[in-house]
Amino acid sequence: MILQERIELLSRLGQYMLGETGDWQAAKERACRENPWFAPEFVEQSVKNIAVNFLNATFLQEWAAKYGVPDSQASPKTVGLVMAGNIPLVGFHDFLCVFISGHSVVIKTSSKDEILIKHLVKKLYEWEITIQNTVSFAERLNNCDAYIATGSNNSGRYFDYYFGKYPHIIRRNRTSVAVLDGSETSEELDLLSNDIQLYFGLGCRNITQLFVPKEYDFLPLLNALRKYEHFLDFHKYKHNFDYHLALLIMGNRYYMSNESVILAENLSPFSPVSQVHYAFYDDKAEAEKVFENNPDIQCVVGHGHIPFGMAQSPSLNDYADGVDTMAFLVGL
Repeated sequence: MILQERIELLSRLGQYMLGETGDWQAAKERACRENPWFAPEFVEQSVKNIAVNFLNATFLQEWAAKYGVPDSQASPKTVGLVMAGNIPLVGFHDFLCVFISGHSVVIKTSSKDEILIKHLVKKLYEWEITIQNTVSFAERLNNCDAYIATGSNNSGRYFDYYFGKYPHIIRRNRTSVAVLDGSETSEELDLLSNDIQLYFGLGCRNITQLFVPKEYDFLPLLNALRKYEHFLDFHKYKHNFDYHLALLIMGNRYYMSNESVILAENLSPFSPVSQVHYAFYDDKAEAEKVFENNPDIQCVVGHGHIPFGMAQSPSLNDYADGVDTMAFLVGL
């Protein structure tokens, strides 16, 4: 397939994802049943983001042109792709990069998120059977020319061992932070609550730490976060909330809560599910230097940074870990 044919096929896939055909609805429902963290509202959110922000023919054409992607690869490589499973379809962007670049891809899905991606690839097979020659799934990624692997810090060491001698991108734990100055409107705090709580806070683009000025009033934010009180109906989330609240109480540590999310002072940008860390600053510019070159930080939300509410709406050019996946693939 030439580039334009691939773009047209992906655009068709985007329209399919926004539709309500029976087999697609069944696939989404099954994904929610098999992974309790995949609430229906979050599956729909992820699907919409991909279809609207990624699978737009004009966006894809401009994106491919930016990297000089040829109509067809003269010497296509085989790329092994290890996908994460923390939020629905989290590995789709990597698949999209390889597919657009014209290389072949062998995918190892996460057991937590295999239903949706396999369904979508099967749909591509139905529309264009030759895709079976370039897109496949496997439990072991052997004899690939390059690798893109996403996992935890622990699994990253294994990826280094197995894939280090090949061209590779290896991603590890990342999270995101917000810088507040106290002038945020109620609308901005409402949007920030989405950045914090969408996907139960499990994504690398979820806000897990706040930098705030001293004497910051947390009450408006806690009120904004009340829109997610229904999370307590999900037993996994409630278990985390009860457990971490008990730890803080037994440790005699100061905390704030609105009965569905906990705020606790902590210098670590990584916070557990149901909890958000915060740290005080005297000077905003000095505070921003703390995470300016921090390899643990995926993105920063706030005035002068990513707008509130946009952390979970990345564009085609927003690459995980700040590593340009398309440049890597074009350069193979």
